[in-house]
Amino acid sequence: MNLCSKGLLAALALCCAGFASAAAPAAPEVLRATLDNGLRVVIVRNTLAPVVTTEVNYLVGSDEAPAGFPGTAHALEHMMFRGSPGLSKDQLAAIAANMGGSFNAMTTQSVTQYFFETPAQDLPLALRIEATRMRGITLADAEWAKERGAIEQEVSRDLSSPDYKFYSELQARLFAGSPYEHTPLGTKPSFDRTTGALLRDFHRRWYAPNNAILVVAGDVDPQQALAEVKAQFAAIPRKPLPARPRFDFEPVQARTVELATDSPYGSVYMGYRMPGLRSADYAAALVLSRALGSQRAPLFGMGMDGSALYGGFSYNPMPQAGIGMAVGIFARGSDPTPVLDRMRAIVSDAAVHGVDPELVEAAKRNAVAGLEFEKNSVSGLASSWSHALAFQGLDSPAAMKQALEAVTPAAVNALARQVLDPDRVITAILTPESSGKAVSGKGFGGAESFAAAPEKPVQLPAWAAKAFADLKLPPTTLAPVSTVLANGLRLVVQPASISDTVEVFGRVRTNQDMQAAKGEEGVADVLDGLFAFGSKSLDRLQMRRALDALSARAQAGAGFSLAVPADSFERGMALLADNELHPALPDAAFRIVQRQQSGLVAGQLQSPDFQFQNGIARALLPPKDPAQRYATPAQIDALTAAKVRDYYAQVFRPDMTTIVIVGKVDPEQARKVVEQTFGAWQASGAKPEIDYPAVPPNAPAHLEVPDSSAVQASVQMVQTLDVTREDPVRYALFLGNEVLGGGFYASRLYRDLRDRSGLVYSVDTGFDLDRLRGSYSVNYGCDPKNTEAAAALVVKNLKRMQSEPISETDLNRAKSILLRQIQLGESSFGAIGGRLLMLASQGRPLDAYAVAARRYLALTAAEVQQAYAEKIRPEGFVIAVKGPAAKP
Repeated sequence: MNLCSKGLLAALALCCAGFASAAAPAAPEVLRATLDNGLRVVIVRNTLAPVVTTEVNYLVGSDEAPAGFPGTAHALEHMMFRGSPGLSKDQLAAIAANMGGSFNAMTTQSVTQYFFETPAQDLPLALRIEATRMRGITLADAEWAKERGAIEQEVSRDLSSPDYKFYSELQARLFAGSPYEHTPLGTKPSFDRTTGALLRDFHRRWYAPNNAILVVAGDVDPQQALAEVKAQFAAIPRKPLPARPRFDFEPVQARTVELATDSPYGSVYMGYRMPGLRSADYAAALVLSRALGSQRAPLFGMGMDGSALYGGFSYNPMPQAGIGMAVGIFARGSDPTPVLDRMRAIVSDAAVHGVDPELVEAAKRNAVAGLEFEKNSVSGLASSWSHALAFQGLDSPAAMKQALEAVTPAAVNALARQVLDPDRVITAILTPESSGKAVSGKGFGGAESFAAAPEKPVQLPAWAAKAFADLKLPPTTLAPVSTVLANGLRLVVQPASISDTVEVFGRVRTNQDMQAAKGEEGVADVLDGLFAFGSKSLDRLQMRRALDALSARAQAGAGFSLAVPADSFERGMALLADNELHPALPDAAFRIVQRQQSGLVAGQLQSPDFQFQNGIARALLPPKDPAQRYATPAQIDALTAAKVRDYYAQVFRPDMTTIVIVGKVDPEQARKVVEQTFGAWQASGAKPEIDYPAVPPNAPAHLEVPDSSAVQASVQMVQTLDVTREDPVRYALFLGNEVLGGGFYASRLYRDLRDRSGLVYSVDTGFDLDRLRGSYSVNYGCDPKNTEAAAALVVKNLKRMQSEPISETDLNRAKSILLRQIQLGESSFGAIGGRLLMLASQGRPLDAYAVAARRYLALTAAEVQQAYAEKIRPEGFVIAVKGPAAKP
């Protein structure tokens, strides 16, 4: 879990055309209330799954931070998880973990949000936690001293990103002299000066019911949920609120910034100040950004005609203003000037001559249609209401639909002329720099000792203990219908009438490492890039125009998908099948993608990330293991269009394909549509073997990869396992993993590596189990000087798992986490579709999670101890470190 200020980094995601999250229209079962203390409450019923999401939106963020302390709101967000009167941090951690561990928080400029996604039966627990934290927090100085070390690790992590460095400078220059001048993250010097008293005062002044909006969405009875809200929050007194800061934006002066990056490719950004969420021009700005970022627009076209590796436009709106960003990606070692010149010409043309009205209308239709898709996720529905009320100041998400429908091409063009001013643009060029090769290290040893405080069982409050006293099998709303077509294609349909939409998830099981001919490494990557050029009957622009006419999104390839309004399901499937089964694969496009892929690979081979992962693979796997194959520029340059077409014909087979359909569709109707669109597809020859072969245990090893652009070290500890995805011992290993690395504050590694020592910001552990091989890994980021100490604590904790049984408290908490996570895994179309696709494509029973739940319930502490003793080798890790050299 990451508690962080997330909003600022969203705009750097290169594949998104627009960043404003469209919101769902008001559902029939929406209950609103304002308590006497000023707390605004919205409860939205959604019966997709027995799950509920709570979002508490405090109308305070980095905008209100005291002068010189830009990260105050962010620091307080962290301390909200450190305990309150009547609820210690250990109790809070244990309760949150027992509910399934799906909780988080986010600090933005104007709003700080706290989320819980829980099984529906746990709603009273989530509400009680939030009410307790609203009343007050403990915030002892000693606790802040510990958390400061962890939050400074987060700052170091983000400062290791050249994209973040640029975004920080962009924000400072676009919004100089205003609260938006700094990001919500904060700085290490300001955190060093921050005191517990300052944070307590910030909570006292701003965390009040009359400065908050509570959104509850999910499978609840609205009236009962409101009664529970009143029981928990009504007695909290309102407070007088301080004055809000003023926003007086200064004129932007054009500037160009040049930075080095560890990325395998270079980036060109052009940033503009745009209207904010509360502006009357926001809807026009959203449509403008989506039109500029459309796959039919010239910026995206740069990646399709070969003038860049990728092009696009993004929009990150804040309440008072936003950031629009054109982006172009260039190959390592190439000149960015032509890419920048082309971007300038495209943006200038949009400002001077206007945006194609057809793209404007398509952007409007897609944005409006996107409102309906928000219903397909319980948490997405809650977020859409929070976004509308807390960020946009709207009465409901439905108001956004009205605003979008009112946008005209003339309004979009007027806004383009206003904001896309070449004299007001901040330009950045991020150029890749070389990394040193991976080197063998001396290994970890002689690390300082962190003698952990004795483990004490957490005594839960009576109200929480009662809720977790009886572990039960998780309920489910799923009843998938499975069919195998005559050609071998597997179809799974899960009807869901929560919205008037259908989402399709597909996968062709392929593995380039096992199927590509020797010397043709990279052929699958070139093929994947060619699907975007359309089908034999519809070229790229025609295909996108047809999808836009349906307000649909689709992607073809080895992993394919479709999201479409239910009344256009049949036509959407026809377009998807046409692209998937009859890709154009034109010669001219092949030459473009081949050149792009060759340049991208040339950069990747020199990047720290490649050196890092390749070094791990070489240390972990036997020589000539197929997983060690990788493409070189020479191999890609030697490919021909004929070889790519032959590879497509060889590996794209219906008997290796699974399609999962979720949404408002009858299973029989779905089967007929799939037979009509995919039924004629035929395979020839025997089914291929695509699973990696079994491997022996690896030898311990240590390697270091220098990365001069990083501030923080990234560490991965990994080992091969004699465990596969069907091995019964996996259940005990998964359960033990929740004790060791799950449950956030409640996990042993989190407590030792972050809470007690402040060595890391976050630590992740996990198993990767395939049909014939498996691995176990531990990942964390930290200051370079702390890598050895953190690794030593990991080893120590693993040895403890082997030498003594876990406590009954830990055992039951791990069971509760896993059982509730199964329930939470049905909370969106994406989660349902992804789960069913994984199970069906691997040939596993569709009720595998119900089987797992029964196995988890029956496990004992002795079985977990035995599994770790037999399968995990604490001294058998390959330990890889990427980052700057440790300072003496």
